[in-house]
This record gives sequence, structure tokens and C-alpha cells, in this order.
Amino acid sequence: MTVKEFIFESIFQGKKTSLSQAVAEKFNITRQAAQKHIKQLVNAGELYMVGTTKSAKYDFVDIIDEQKKFILTPEMTEDFPWRTFVRPLLGKLPANIISICQYGFTEMFNNAIDHSEGTAVVVSVARTACHIALVVKDDGIGIFNKITKDFNLDDEQHAILELSKGKLTSDPSKHSGEGIFFTSRMFDRFAIMSGKLYSSHTLEYDDWLLENERPHKGTSVFMDIRISSNLTVREVFDQYATVDHPGFYKTHIPVYLAQYGDENLISRSQAKRVLARVEKFTEVILDFRGVNEIGQAFADEIFRVFCQVNPKVHITYINANEAVDWMIRRSIASSGKTE
Repeated sequence: MTVKEFIFESIFQGKKTSLSQAVAEKFNITRQAAQKHIKQLVNAGELYMVGTTKSAKYDFVDIIDEQKKFILTPEMTEDFPWRTFVRPLLGKLPANIISICQYGFTEMFNNAIDHSEGTAVVVSVARTACHIALVVKDDGIGIFNKITKDFNLDDEQHAILELSKGKLTSDPSKHSGEGIFFTSRMFDRFAIMSGKLYSSHTLEYDDWLLENERPHKGTSVFMDIRISSNLTVREVFDQYATVDHPGFYKTHIPVYLAQYGDENLISRSQAKRVLARVEKFTEVILDFRGVNEIGQAFADEIFRVFCQVNPKVHITYINANEAVDWMIRRSIASSGKTE
């Protein structure tokens, strides 16, 4: 990694303070020499500085920052804004980045056409020397609200849990329910804001959930990818295929989305919420990051009861702390199976 690449990566990851010190430590150079590298990027118009040298913060200069409103008429198609507005602004970029941007943008715009019940979509495109940021914002009923109603779910957080699994669609004749799942895995940062909730997926930190102070009208989807990303659309699809099934047969579920506030995952009903629709897959990865404790009934429902009834679904788990891991292993042992 070059000094420039390290600087870009540090800023992209949000490490905007003490940048010169981080560069100096990484490349074993003086802070003065590190500051010289940063200043060159500022002078080149790729970065800008806020504050004094001692408390400086740096961010990327927008090379492109445009937005356009599209009216959702019956004739509107998702390829029209891509072809006439978004693609020309991206310029000459690596083919894999263009393909990912096209896939993600057209999937999200198509969702707005078919599901938002809105009247218009505002599309934003921002480009820096480091990354591309796309935003698709509609004025409709809100994606989490719609999913909650269409599938008769408990609330909008429950809708996010179902959405995170993939293969969720209220119109299977037109949609496979794969668009959001795969788009969120292609971009470095992917987020949806709607109603009172903000759901995000990043390649570094997986899924997380925040509550908005003010309800957000409609749905806004944010997609951000580094120009240096080596990912391809094919590679992302292949990650969720299996040896026997080249299609979408593998999913990754953030289990913490099934818990509310500071509650622990104790009951069978909570386990059933996690397991809803997973019989559509042959491999299921349960991610216990952020889960401090689970109960015997919760673990038993997943790792004994469900597995006995659905022997073709292979369930594995990751990021379990000692207490969670112990309870899971206890349930597996009681089922008579080995891990």
C-alpha cells in the first residue's frame, strides 16, 4: 500500500484526526514528512483541510456532486436514469466498479418504481478521487413500513431482520427478493433510511441499526464504493452460492436484529423469528455479534428442533461469545449431533 492509498483508506474509514501521526507510524517516517504527503494531496485538489494544522481534519473534495429528480410515470424504467444521468457522471472507471454501480443503482431504482407508491425519485451522484457515492431517495410510503404491512410483521425492526436474510418480495412474479441483499454486499457501505430506522451494512462491520430522531419520509438508499475495490458482481453472487447450487442458497443473518433494547434472546418465539423463511436456503450462517446471552429454549429451537425438521438446511454460527457458544454447543450435544 502506498502512502496515498493509506491516506485515502484512513479518511474513508473515518480516521480524520491525527492523520499525519498515523501515516508517520505506518511508514516509519517523521510527522513532518507525513504532513508533506497530505499537503500534496490538498494542493492537488483531492483533499481539503478543516481547522488548524494541530487539530486538522481532512476529507475528500467532490469532483462530481450532482442530483436530479425523476417523476415516477408509468413509462419510467430503471435503465433510463442510469443511462442518461448516472453513467455519464462516472466517467472512465474500472469495469468492475461500473458493473457494481449499475447493478446496485438499477435494483434500487426499480424498487422505487415497483414498491414505493411514491411520485418521484431524487438521484444523487458524488465522486471523489477515492470513491463513488450514489443515493436513491423516493417520497413513498417507506420500505420498512411496506414490508411490515405486506408480511404482517411485528414492527419495522422485524422487517429489517427479514430483509437482511434475502429472498423477501411481496411480488414474486416480478422480483426474486435478491436485489437489496446482494447490493448491500457489493458496496463498501450500504444503508437504508426510512421511517424511524436507519439500517446499514459495511464490508468491515456487517449490519447495524440506529433509530432516527425524526421520522424519515419515504426511503433513502445510500451506496458507497471505493474506486480501488477489486470486488466483482460475479464474486459477490458466488459467495452466496453453494457447491451443489449455483443460485442464491446461502444467507448470513445478523441475529441481534431479533432482540429489542437490552433484552436477551431467551424464548422459542424469538428463535422462530430468526428462523422464518430460512428453509429457502441450504446454508445459513447465524452471526451472533452483539448478542450477549441466549437462553436454552432459544438455542434448542434453532439447533435441535429446527435442524431435526429441516435436515437439508445446514446451520452454522459465527461471532458467538463464550456464554452464547456454550449454550449452542449444549443444544447441539443434546440433539445427538456433532458440531
